[in-house]
Amino acid sequence: MPEFTHLEDEGGVHMVDVSKKPSSTRSASAEGIVQLGVDTYTALTQKRIAKGDVLTTAQLAGIMGAKDTARLIPLCHPIPLDSVVLSFSFDEKMHAVRIRANVTSCGRTGVEMEALTAVSIASLSIYDMCKSISKAIRITDIRLVSKDGGVHGRYSVDSTP
Repeated sequence: MPEFTHLEDEGGVHMVDVSKKPSSTRSASAEGIVQLGVDTYTALTQKRIAKGDVLTTAQLAGIMGAKDTARLIPLCHPIPLDSVVLSFSFDEKMHAVRIRANVTSCGRTGVEMEALTAVSIASLSIYDMCKSISKAIRITDIRLVSKDGGVHGRYSVDSTP
């Protein structure tokens, strides 16, 4: 039975000691969807959002979010990131933007939380820049898509039962 590594036997929490783990290349990918609605989707794809370049701003916000994960999530380790790449694709049928974050590091702990944070912060940035058109924007389906490296090896959403 898996155990929660951050819980102490007598209650409370702690940051997991990774000092004895070997460094290795770690990577993770996460994704999420921002459902905009017809009017907001049209304004975004036609670059008519008053605040400016939405996707470039969201890309920078996602990168900054990944870099600040340890400040935002209390038990995450501050780790050096070697690469943070955010990409966006449009879903015309859903009137949505799909966000994908790929994060890589060479270290003693994984980068899943950094990838998830990047997607979350990029999503919130899109909401912030588009909320003047609609407050009904929905941020959905944020999830880990894949990870590689470390003790637990490879995970892919495509290979889960």
